[in-house]
Amino acid sequence: MARKLDLIIVVDVEATCWQGTVPPGQENEIIEIGICPLDVASGQVLDKDRILVRPERSQVSKFCTELTTLTQEQVDRGITFGEACTLLKKKYKTSDRIWASYGDYDRNQFQRQCQSRHITYPFGPRHINVKSLLAIMYALPKEVGMSEALNLLQLPLIGTHHRGTDDAFNIACILSKLILGYRN
Repeated sequence: MARKLDLIIVVDVEATCWQGTVPPGQENEIIEIGICPLDVASGQVLDKDRILVRPERSQVSKFCTELTTLTQEQVDRGITFGEACTLLKKKYKTSDRIWASYGDYDRNQFQRQCQSRHITYPFGPRHINVKSLLAIMYALPKEVGMSEALNLLQLPLIGTHHRGTDDAFNIACILSKLILGYRN
């Protein structure tokens, strides 16, 4: 099947986390998938979306809520990780499109969780690491965090940092500026 090059699907995940060590019997699990398609031809950032995912092997800690604003009650109303992967493939055609994230955490977390659950990975093999791309294009001495990248590109931080939907939108804005800047 031919790859679709019309959109880049920008993804940012939030996962259960703890201050310090992971409690016995728990593991990091995706609890929010932020999605923001970027139109390749125009560089336009399209509508952001999110999928709340109900954790099966962990609980949302107080630290996690303070970081992400997500509560156990909110994610309990989410769908299963398997259903989320199916939704990504059906709604966004993620197995046929290039996808992007800021750094490798999101890609690695998806791969780990799919492997541990025996679920088919919802993305194709083509991934853009926007964090590395920005550092290369601006000849930075090291990769920088998303907030610093927005400052460097003179873009505002829209929404709440560490919310998947808002971070996906902000990452899409960074990628758009890189693409459009390269074209001009």
